[in-house]
Amino acid sequence: MLNLSQTQKQTLRISPSQIQLLNFLQLSTLELEEHIKTELEENPMLEEATASDDSADSDDFDRDEKDLLQGNNSDYLDWDEYDDDTPNYKTQLNNFSSDDDFYSAPIVQQISWRDDLKEQLHVLALNERQLLIGDFIIDSLDENGFLKYDSEAIADDVSFTNNIFVDTPDVDAMIKVIRQLDPIGIGASNLQECLLIQLNHKREEGHDVDLAYEIVMNNLDDLAVRNYEKIMRSREICTEKLKEAMNIITSLNAKPISEENTSSILVKDNIIPDYLVYYEDNKIEVSLNSNQIPPLKVNNSFQDLLQGSTDKAATHYIHTKVSAANWLIDAIQQRETTMLKTMRTLVKLQEEFFKSGNVQKLKPMTLKDVAEIINMDISTVSRVTSGKYAQTPFGTIHLKDLFSGGIFTESGTEVSNREIQQTLATLISNEDKNTPLNDFQLADLLAAKGYPIARRTVAKYRDHLGIQSAQLRRIL
Repeated sequence: MLNLSQTQKQTLRISPSQIQLLNFLQLSTLELEEHIKTELEENPMLEEATASDDSADSDDFDRDEKDLLQGNNSDYLDWDEYDDDTPNYKTQLNNFSSDDDFYSAPIVQQISWRDDLKEQLHVLALNERQLLIGDFIIDSLDENGFLKYDSEAIADDVSFTNNIFVDTPDVDAMIKVIRQLDPIGIGASNLQECLLIQLNHKREEGHDVDLAYEIVMNNLDDLAVRNYEKIMRSREICTEKLKEAMNIITSLNAKPISEENTSSILVKDNIIPDYLVYYEDNKIEVSLNSNQIPPLKVNNSFQDLLQGSTDKAATHYIHTKVSAANWLIDAIQQRETTMLKTMRTLVKLQEEFFKSGNVQKLKPMTLKDVAEIINMDISTVSRVTSGKYAQTPFGTIHLKDLFSGGIFTESGTEVSNREIQQTLATLISNEDKNTPLNDFQLADLLAAKGYPIARRTVAKYRDHLGIQSAQLRRIL
């Protein structure tokens, strides 16, 4: 016999619309603009709303224009009697002299560095087989212009891909040809070979690079760790000679393809700020950068056509699209409200920083601090600030940089980690580069300034700032 029982329990479930809204909050301004464009293309119920569909002035203008077209204007019944003193030349669109020279911006055509290498290769006196191998080798170069594959592997790949037999000597011959192309060092297998190729090129031009060549050939590892004493002992040279050789080596390109010598366009995403922070009447104001976000409205014309329609599929489709359009409009409004509330709280908590722009004015602040003030979840604050930027009078800042932990100084005052990092960077910039400060010394100096932190914390902050260790910061 079945025993039936009834229980009651409370569970928390997140609806798909709530998950979609959380993901919607994480969108940047540029991503939101692209999302709206996609929705406008896919949803016929959604359209851009004008600031005023038909203002009073435009109504009057349209009415007057209509009267003129229909001949209902009583002011100018006889157009022959209408006299205008405006000169004819002012009513012409081509109001310029034939001698005027109008500037038009030239269209710059740039090709990638691989195509540039192939163009250099194809002007040489090579047969079709050699050009085929050369093009394959160029396509096998990595993004820095190095050739990481050996000749045997390339020969096998060319043979398999093009159904021809290619031997290793054929590949070696074409590698030598490619290494003569511009930029110098292209096709090298590693850093050492790249530097040696460039030094050989300087030697052919008549420069004295013998010492620099020997250092790169025999002491590259010592050079990488700034072990200058060992290099001088092994080469039996003085400091001045080493400086001359170092000047030559540092003038070389560590990578065959870099921003300085590539002809390709390196496209970087432009940072579009999501917030605008400005001063108005000696007060800090916050607004959203929503100039590129068009206002939206629901197009009800299709619903009017369905009045009395018996097509259930069409009716269901229209209702679904209308619901999606309404949800998107509400989600945009909720996103703007949440973002403004969060940003105003950030400005209030970091008021001293936004007034001066001084990083040392940042106070310790966490996501939890903001979430408690605006009565929202920590994940919501994280989504609103993740990947978001604010345009301020002192530059564009990343909102995540406003959040940092803190430590208590010897005086009992809590300071931000950013303030300690700023002090650390100042100490390193003022050090003697011949004998740079190590992490233990930096920790002692910071403790003397009232920031008691451990050596490993100094190393972590130094890595975060992109500063090398003391040995690698050493110069002659």
